[in-house]
Order: sequence, then structure tokens, then C-alpha cells
Amino acid sequence: MTRCDRTEAWAALAGHYQAHGRGFDLREAFARDPGRFAALSLQAPEVFADLSKNRLDLATLRFLFDLARECGVEARRDAMLAGEPVNATEGRAVLHTALRAPRGAGPHSAEVHAVLDAMLAFADAVRAPDSGFTDVVNIGIGGSDLGPAMAVRALDALRPPHLACHFVSNVDAHDIAPLLARLDPARTLVVVASKTFTTQETMSNAALARQWFVARAPGRDLAAHFVGVTTNLEAAAAFGIRRTFGFWDWVGGRYSLWSSIGLPIAIAVGGAAFRELLAGAHAMDRHFAEAPLERNLPAWLGLLDVWYRNFHGFASRCVAPYHQGLARLPAYLQQLEMESNGKGVDADGEPLPYGTSPVVWGEPGTNGQHAFFQMLHQGTDVVPVEFIAVRTAAHPHADAQAKLLANCLAQGQALMLGKDTATARGEKAPTASATLDREVLARHRSFPGNRPSTTLVLDALTPRSLGALVALYEHRVFTSGALWGINSFDQWGVELGKALAGALLPRLDPARPLDTAGLDASTAGLLARVRG
Repeated sequence: MTRCDRTEAWAALAGHYQAHGRGFDLREAFARDPGRFAALSLQAPEVFADLSKNRLDLATLRFLFDLARECGVEARRDAMLAGEPVNATEGRAVLHTALRAPRGAGPHSAEVHAVLDAMLAFADAVRAPDSGFTDVVNIGIGGSDLGPAMAVRALDALRPPHLACHFVSNVDAHDIAPLLARLDPARTLVVVASKTFTTQETMSNAALARQWFVARAPGRDLAAHFVGVTTNLEAAAAFGIRRTFGFWDWVGGRYSLWSSIGLPIAIAVGGAAFRELLAGAHAMDRHFAEAPLERNLPAWLGLLDVWYRNFHGFASRCVAPYHQGLARLPAYLQQLEMESNGKGVDADGEPLPYGTSPVVWGEPGTNGQHAFFQMLHQGTDVVPVEFIAVRTAAHPHADAQAKLLANCLAQGQALMLGKDTATARGEKAPTASATLDREVLARHRSFPGNRPSTTLVLDALTPRSLGALVALYEHRVFTSGALWGINSFDQWGVELGKALAGALLPRLDPARPLDTAGLDASTAGLLARVRG
């Protein structure tokens, strides 16, 4: 694999940016090319993408395709899908795609489908009206929380009305305590999701849940109300859990919702719908594996990320899903992208001379329009926006859906077109000060425009389309990471703070004398302050 900045294509891209990319104007591009939308839009499984409002053209794409080929992205993709240990720092394969392959069609198929069949049978039993359960509490953090929480909310229309799903992740007991206070332990199933069964936050919350259960339901069988998603069967048994579902070290946390970590999803939507979720993701896997770069949507998006991050210097990307069911998608994507590609050294451990992961953030439309869109339209930073529209709603309110879609399309249009001062000068502004100079007011009410956006469109938000959408983002992250020459599948940056927290914890014991030995002055001062 060749790192992107060491290729001939990178130098060619730099020249192209200086000559054509730096001053690229979207309005002029549309005026020149009436076929721009058709040329820069693409249909992939379950997802249609319009990239025409981005600062690129077909020439830019050709340079980017050359870069991908010179960097060996396709060969690295094939190595990942074949189960080679592409996570070199941990000596592991990366095979989340095997979790959604049909029976007999992927690596480790027999063991994958044995766990899947058992998990879905259990999930269907729990969600049945006669199971006795009315609440499911998933205790996890990171990939054991964000993916399942996002998917359960997105597919809430499939959840049986008698069953509620709750997610606890923060070690702050303000998260779990008020939830448990309103639940009936006799009707609650607790899922403890931790591969090692040692994750500090998860095990702290699990211990609180066990204390609550024992105190509120004396004499009841704890093992009938607690289930583990873990590979550490001994630790789960010591906790009091007898039923467990495992997964494998080739499943990274942020890629694990397809595994038994998806148990709360399966309970919420049912076994058949969970299989549809897997089928949608598998369809996107096949598209990524088989489509040429010129028609490969995950590759297009990953290449666009490199173009924006390393040539235009855009340091963040806003994700604005125009569907309330996707409210947790930006948070899920934050971990998927920033934990994967937020790296400062390449695969050989050499410092990188260029930026990697952008900051990913967002909020559902139309809420974001009344919060941060002011900055997107008129602020000093250019932030590419990713709109996600769902054509058909699950509710019957056609007028509300039309308003939602109109807002989604209008925001992308406004970002691109902007408004010049001459237009603003000729408009009436009822809320403006009557004493303000018209020219000054016009400058306040003008928009620079030429701000890029991508729009992804789903026909409906279903298990299959959600699976395809999430897999699209996974492969996009892989593509940009491969270009940057980094390992997108480790997360050493998570470790240091956790280790230091473990060392500080004993010093917070009120039964021990205050001990600040060896600490920096700031940490020592803060320790004394919070100790009281």
C-alpha cells in the first residue's frame, strides 16, 4: 500500500486544485453543464446520492480515481473482505462484513450463523407479548451502545407497543438511577454488553443494575433477567449471568451492531427484520466489492473526504438527517469515523504531514436550522453538509412530510446559491431596524453561497435501507483511511485516559488521606477541589 502523499496522483491533484479547485464556483459549474446532476449522482443499493453540489467535477473525480488506484485501495479492500489481518497493530482480521453475509457465503459462516440463529430465537421469545417482559435495558458503551441505540430509534415503528427499550452508557449514575427507579424488575430484561466483561463504565452500571434487582425483586432468579453479550463466560457466570451470546476479536466495537451486540435491535424489531438489516448491509458490501471505482458510492464519498480535508482544508462535516428516526445517526457516525480515522501516524508508525478525520457532527433537520445553520450559511468557516432525506414517511401526515422534504432540499439550494447584496438590498426586511443604513443591512442579509453539500435519499426508512446506509458509511471510512495510509481499525487513543482514571480512582476514596504525589499541579489542584 502506498501512502497518498507519496504518489504521482497526489501531486497531480495538488496541481489540479491550484488551477481549478481553489476557485471552483458551484453556480458557474451548473451554468456551464446542464448534465451536472446526472453525471454526479449515483444509485447504490437502497441509497441514491447527489454529489453535484460539491466543489468537484468529472476531471477532479478522475484524478481521485487515479489516487485510489495508485494507493492500492481496491487491493486493500479485497484483503479486508478476504479476512487478511489488515488491523496490523492488533494482528487481527476485520470481518464485520462476514456478520451479514448469507449462510455459506462468507468467512466463519457456520459459527456466525449459529450465534445469529440462537440470538434471534431468544430475541423473538423476549418480544413476544406473553414473555412477561415490558422493558429491555441495554448496558454498554461506545460501539456496544451507539449502534444499537441508533438503530432501535430509527426502526421504532417495528417495536411492539408493549415493549420499551432503554440504553445506558454513561458511568455517571444520573444516567441509570432515574431509569431503574421507574422500572419493574420483574418485567425487565437487562443486557450487559462488553466483549471482555471488564469495561469500566459498563461493569459499574451492571453492578448498580444487579443491586437494584436484588433489592427490588428478592427471591427472583437474576439469571432469568440478565443476559450477557460477551466472550468472557467465566466473568459473566461470576456476575450471575448464565445466558450469553458471543462474538469474535475480528469484530471491532464500532462495527459490531451486526453481531450479538445487536441483540436489543433484534428484540425491538424482531428476527425477520434484523435479517433484513443484515441483507441491506450485505447488498452495500457487494456494491463496494464489485462496482468499479467510477460507479462505487462508498469510494466516491471517501475520495470526496480526502479532497475536502487535504486540499480545501475543510476540517469538519455536518450530518443533517431529515428524519427524526435518524436522530442518533450523527452520534453513531462520530465514533465510526473519528475513532477509526482520527490518527496521527500511518500504518508504519510514521507521523502524518496532513489532516485525517474531519470533525463529524450534526442534528436532525429541521431542528438544526434553528440552531447552527446560521453558521453554515454565513459563518467564516466552510463546512460541507450531508443531508439525508427519506422520501416516504412511516406516518400518515403527508403535509408534514412535504414540509420536511421542502426544507431539506431548500437548505442545500440555499447553501449553494447564497444571496448577493444587490438582491438583499432590494428586499424588505420587516424585523430590521428602521434607522439602519440600507447598505449595511444588505451586507448583514447577504449569503456567500458556494457552500458544498451532499444529499443522500432513501425511499423509506426500513431495516434494509438502514443496513445499507450504515454499511455505506463504514466503507466510506475504510476508503479515506486507506488513502491516508492509516489503520482504521484500532483505537489506542481511547486507552490513555482510561488508564489514568484507574490510577486516580483510589485517590478519590474519602476514607484515604488526600494524596497528590506525582501529579501535575493542575490535576493535583482539581483533585483536592473535587475531594472537598
